[in-house]
Amino acid sequence: MRLTRFAFATVLIGLLNISLHAAAAEPRTASATASAAPARATFAGGCFWCMEPPYDKLPGVISTTSGYMGGKTKNPTYEQVSSGRTGHTEVVQVIYDPKLVSYDKLLEVFWRNIDPTQKDGQFCDHGSQYRTAIFYHSEDQRKLAEASRAAVVKSKPFKGDIVTPVQAAEEFWPAEDYHQDFYKKNAARYKFYRGGCGRDARLTELWGKPGD
Repeated sequence: MRLTRFAFATVLIGLLNISLHAAAAEPRTASATASAAPARATFAGGCFWCMEPPYDKLPGVISTTSGYMGGKTKNPTYEQVSSGRTGHTEVVQVIYDPKLVSYDKLLEVFWRNIDPTQKDGQFCDHGSQYRTAIFYHSEDQRKLAEASRAAVVKSKPFKGDIVTPVQAAEEFWPAEDYHQDFYKKNAARYKFYRGGCGRDARLTELWGKPGD
């Protein structure tokens, strides 16, 4: 399925010129803005196309940007990362208002949208570029992420071991424009990919249906 995504990208790269996603925050007063500076969170959950939607719909999230983290190549391209040779993983970087949504809530959304038992891949996508990880940007985030991981290990409703690591954030490289908001701009292709990859079926198997 990685090849299918690559084929999609090859066709679309010459056709699409989509601006980086930057959803506007709800209007706030000057005093509120000063007291609640936006914060960053970065999560690797396999295909970054699939990690933007659950955060975009979360109140308090200002923007999501698909990109790459954790590798050795400067300013990597999708083709380089998808080869698995650069050391990067696909991530989504979330800009959020901590007064409206907590980091704990972002962590909760993260776990419910990944298979934390799958090593070096997610669902039908295999390779270290699709591995899962929580990349923390501060000591507070590290503590919260590790506590969240421990809670999942203790309460998980499935038997598999949790292999998702918590690690320090590295340099973030935004992905190409055509990857940003892919699920909106290319809804049919996104739906075909997500369904064919078995993502939702596996998430339901692990966590139950949303709301359960």
